[in-house]
Amino acid sequence: MKSLACALILLSVTSAAGAEDTIAPDRIIDAAIGDWNKDGKPDLALLALGPPDDETTIGIYVYLRDKEHQLLKLAAAAPDKVWGRGEPGGIFGQEPSISALPNGSIAVMSQNDAIGRDRWHQTLTLAFRNNAFLVAGYTFDYRDNLEADRSYNCGYNVLTGKATKGGKDLQTEAKTIKVEDWNDDIGHKGCGENP
Repeated sequence: MKSLACALILLSVTSAAGAEDTIAPDRIIDAAIGDWNKDGKPDLALLALGPPDDETTIGIYVYLRDKEHQLLKLAAAAPDKVWGRGEPGGIFGQEPSISALPNGSIAVMSQNDAIGRDRWHQTLTLAFRNNAFLVAGYTFDYRDNLEADRSYNCGYNVLTGKATKGGKDLQTEAKTIKVEDWNDDIGHKGCGENP
């Protein structure tokens, strides 16, 4: 009876630590160091591939330095937020990246500059506000290799609702969206597109 109880406890602990909470070292594809919360200490942001059977699903993981112990603590986990290819020897022109911006924000870039007639580049700008990582900005540029007049670019300030598409100003509703709750349809709508 005791072994059954121990097995149930181990099973519940293993289930609580879900697969999405674990990042295997060989699944990390890019990293950036910056001071996200502006406390003068270096923090970390990672892009990591999802499950081994899915090579185009990439998560964003952001860590802040603990004030008391100087250790990194997970502050935001957004699995399945970025499309791209992160396998060594994968398709060139579809690699995502993450970088620190001078103002303390994080830029997450994705792209398809390799396959098909639809080519695009996308950047999510993440900012630390009110103890959460928010999507503050979204830029998207698109070009059709066969019909140049379908090409456009857009910059969308999610926090203010202001956007510029093809040189024209747009105004939408200002939003406060955590990175965990973001999906690219929000950005497309902010840019006046129907996904």
